[in-house]
Amino acid sequence: MKTEKQIRAVVFDFDGTLATLNINFPEMRKAVLDLIESYEIPVDALSDLFVLEMVDAAETLISLKCPGEGNDFVQKANSLITTIEIEAAKKGKLIYGTRAMLSNLKSRNIKTGVVTRNCQSAVTCVFPDINMYCDAVVTREATRKVKPHPEHLLTVLKLLDVTPEYASMVGDHPMDIKIGNDVGSFTIGVLSGYSTSNELLQAGADIIIHTAANIINVLP
Repeated sequence: MKTEKQIRAVVFDFDGTLATLNINFPEMRKAVLDLIESYEIPVDALSDLFVLEMVDAAETLISLKCPGEGNDFVQKANSLITTIEIEAAKKGKLIYGTRAMLSNLKSRNIKTGVVTRNCQSAVTCVFPDINMYCDAVVTREATRKVKPHPEHLLTVLKLLDVTPEYASMVGDHPMDIKIGNDVGSFTIGVLSGYSTSNELLQAGADIIIHTAANIINVLP
């Protein structure tokens, strides 16, 4: 049974949950789509995908059309994405109460982790001492499949040595709620990022709180 009373570990999304990066996603999408078109690949079937999934799909198409050029495309695409993330991170900041909340959980012997589609450089730019506060941080470079694929969250939970039913996934986006539900964890939506309470509840969030810092008032 999913219940917050059994929580031994809390895993957080990063951007919009622990920090504000204000990444310009429209700019990122346009840059990647323009790069794909430079390989003479139609983008209509790709434009509705998340950016990282768009890159994966385009790599397959480019490799079929131009053998040997798929890796070149991926390197260029990753460079574009990373540059935009880091520029946003330079202007980003931790959401108020983040360090105090993480310290509180640690004092209560509740393990903490971060699962993010962001790159490591962007995360440490905003939160350089993150490893002092979190027991496991898995950025996109550290997993074969990024969220919403369950493997991303399961990788963090394995590092924390906690099974999904004793963990909570906290995030501001429906994909955070989806990945938590997919592995069988308790899910908490936060209103500090990109989604409304209704959107998070429709995604299946067990509860909604205003910011991640409020979690100390939710867990026993």
